[in-house]
Amino acid sequence: MAKQLSMGQISSILTLHQSGHSNRKIAKLLGVHRETVAKYIEAAGAVPAKPDHRVRPGPTSECEPFRELILGKLEQGLDGQRIYQDLRDEEQGFTGSYSSVRRFLAGLRETRELPVRRVETPAGDEAQVDFGSGAWVIGSDGKRKRPWVLRVVLSHSRKAYSEAVWKQSTEAFIQCLENAFAHFGGVPKRLVIDNLKAAVAKADWYDPEIHPKLQSFASHYGTVFMPTKPYTPQHKGKVESGVKYVKRNALKGRTFKSLLEQNDFLLDWETRIADTRIHGTTKQQVAKLFDESERSALLPLPVDRFPFFHEARRSVYRDGHVEVDKAFYSAPPEYVGRRLWVRWDARLVRVFNERWEQIAVHAKAEPGRFRTSANHIPKEKVSAVERGTDALLRQISAIGPHSRDWSRAMVQAQGVAGVRVLVGLKALAAKHKTEALERACKTALTYGAYRLRTIRQLLTRQADVQQEFDFIEEHPVIRPLSDYSLDSLRQFRKERHNERETV
Repeated sequence: MAKQLSMGQISSILTLHQSGHSNRKIAKLLGVHRETVAKYIEAAGAVPAKPDHRVRPGPTSECEPFRELILGKLEQGLDGQRIYQDLRDEEQGFTGSYSSVRRFLAGLRETRELPVRRVETPAGDEAQVDFGSGAWVIGSDGKRKRPWVLRVVLSHSRKAYSEAVWKQSTEAFIQCLENAFAHFGGVPKRLVIDNLKAAVAKADWYDPEIHPKLQSFASHYGTVFMPTKPYTPQHKGKVESGVKYVKRNALKGRTFKSLLEQNDFLLDWETRIADTRIHGTTKQQVAKLFDESERSALLPLPVDRFPFFHEARRSVYRDGHVEVDKAFYSAPPEYVGRRLWVRWDARLVRVFNERWEQIAVHAKAEPGRFRTSANHIPKEKVSAVERGTDALLRQISAIGPHSRDWSRAMVQAQGVAGVRVLVGLKALAAKHKTEALERACKTALTYGAYRLRTIRQLLTRQADVQQEFDFIEEHPVIRPLSDYSLDSLRQFRKERHNERETV
């Protein structure tokens, strides 16, 4: 039984037949069997037909007389609604409906593949980025592991940078891009990427959700990320070809002892081979075109590299704190029970709401420690003792700078529990000299010790400075040194002997 085709396919068969194409050629162009082509041609009366009551091709489309006009409008990028409007308003002989135009266009799309549009960009405007598989790394233990290679290609000159990494993580992605910018000596205005998980949280052609860390990275360098439409690698064809070039020319058939060795080889290969080739599209040497037209068009590099930070979502516990690296940081009370964004590095912890507005910032704390801002404690939860904290700190500041600094650091570390320590420190100030207390607080602050008993122990170990006296050589109770001479000793022994003989 012949294959039942759509009206668009049938129309295409008849049109191709009338233009002189053979059945074999028509079958190849439309992807159908030759016998099926013959059946529909015979059914349409183009050649003497054999009786076959199963084939019912139906009437010719009302759009068929306007085929060439419709094809021209498709080339202009017009959609079906616009084409229908133009036919209705401009062509006197057109009597079809919008549905007939839509069916006709559907048939054309089934049989006609639109050509790929080549887009050439101005110098410095664009770089395309993609991952590919690297060469095997064989360690000293004989184990084999294959890394990924990230390649960044400048769309105008085709100058590129390649780097091998173990994981397609956001951190590795950022590090490779920074190294590429340093290699180019500048930054392109936009970065075309596919929807890799290291950069795109949610793929969407109209409104892609870029990872917040990548957004901050782009702002730091003055560029912007432009994800391609999902499943359309032709949107970044330059880097797709570039990745294949690396795999076939640089890495195929090679192995390396370490990731560092592979990256050293790639950097040398880019300079020695890739940059010196005559590119097949531009017909110019890559390095020469880059130096002459694109290097100066790139955006300047910022003074500092991107301040790398960690980022994650955290829930606000019932006590009003979020946990980061096993330490705890306060958030405004209205966010209890909600999830917030937290960014942290070696020095600071920043807390953001859903609109990426900073709502809290804290100094990084050691594991197990709390960082609590006084503004984040509801007034109903502030005791009279806590309200007196500021007054206690002012009183202790009068003792000396070391006592003041130690007290403030202790309150920052212990929070509410530090109020009692302040009261205890005031009591010690009444029992010990100011100088001794200052030395103890200075020592404790140096070692980050914020317990009152530490101050007590330091005060106990401090011995009072001994009073020094001037040395005197003569005094009524001090015998002269001559009494201790050898002759005096002999005379003393003789007198004692005579005394014993007399007795």
